[in-house]
Amino acid sequence: MNKKLFTLKDLCKDYENTPILKNINLDIYEGEFLTLLGPSGCGKTTILRLLAGFENPNSGEIILQEKNINNIPPEEREINTVFQSYALFPHMTIFDNVAFGLKMKKTPKDEIKKEVENALTMVKLSKHSHKKPHELSGGQQQRVAIARAVVNKPLILLLDESLSALDYKLRKEMQIELKMLQRKLGITFLFVTHDQEEALSMSDRIVVMNKGKIEQIGTPKEIYEDPKNLFVAQFIGEANCFETKIIEQQDGLMSLQYYEKIFHLKSKKILTNYCTILIRPEDFRVEKNLEDVKTNNYFVGELENIIYKGTTIDLLVKLEDGKEVIASEFYNEDSDALGYAIGSKLYLYWVDGWEVLLGHE
Repeated sequence: MNKKLFTLKDLCKDYENTPILKNINLDIYEGEFLTLLGPSGCGKTTILRLLAGFENPNSGEIILQEKNINNIPPEEREINTVFQSYALFPHMTIFDNVAFGLKMKKTPKDEIKKEVENALTMVKLSKHSHKKPHELSGGQQQRVAIARAVVNKPLILLLDESLSALDYKLRKEMQIELKMLQRKLGITFLFVTHDQEEALSMSDRIVVMNKGKIEQIGTPKEIYEDPKNLFVAQFIGEANCFETKIIEQQDGLMSLQYYEKIFHLKSKKILTNYCTILIRPEDFRVEKNLEDVKTNNYFVGELENIIYKGTTIDLLVKLEDGKEVIASEFYNEDSDALGYAIGSKLYLYWVDGWEVLLGHE
């Protein structure tokens, strides 16, 4: 891990006596792509505004390279922000938009020309420098906003839902471009989104937030495969959750009762009374015959619907207790030939160890 760039220490923020952030503790490292992920109103953008200096915390510290910057104004923080609306100057050319910050710093003209040309080359817009923002597409305008920010060589670039205005195809393209650009620049990016897929595909680390608190910090793999609680598990991807009663636990083995069935699972966790088994749709294996199931840990249900998703199909299965679950399979000629029929009986099982066990909440 690189050196710490920022530390947020016991950070709290209220608006009109309503708590927005509650004791946020977070380290941000040099050169990482860090994403704040969570539902609307969880405090993501507030953290960006506090870092940028647009807001002041009620309590706690914002530390930049071991120096408290709580009272330092925005223009002195070496931090740039790319807003959701891009906030480009409509009357200026693309060149002048990108050059604006350097002109405010009274940078020599020759240096401005060189730096702006380099920035526009980096975002593949050199040929458009004479145009006005309205003459560019949404994706191009977003790249102008990024060029305008990085030309100032900030210590950190803050991006607030900056892909949300783009259509799906362009958004996917920009996710790749943005990650590649961040690697090329080596600048720390702090990205805010409520889109889980976006966070998983772009981030070095993800901070999952809910109601002003941090629920979990980790790599995309850690967040997805080892969620710390039900909120994280259900917010990141789809999850089938089964509330069970713990019958016995000893020597790393756990016996759990769900409905009328007993499951035997390995677990190093010490849990009491109740436990939730979490299984991702893609981790289910589906069989039409019980003799093909190679484990005693399985569910029985009736196929209610088949949802075609191009490369995959989702099987919506209603279990014996009435609970609906989803199992995903790759769609190809072989899977098409399996001949799943609505109303047919199916057996769902999984590879031992692919489940996640969470304490009762």
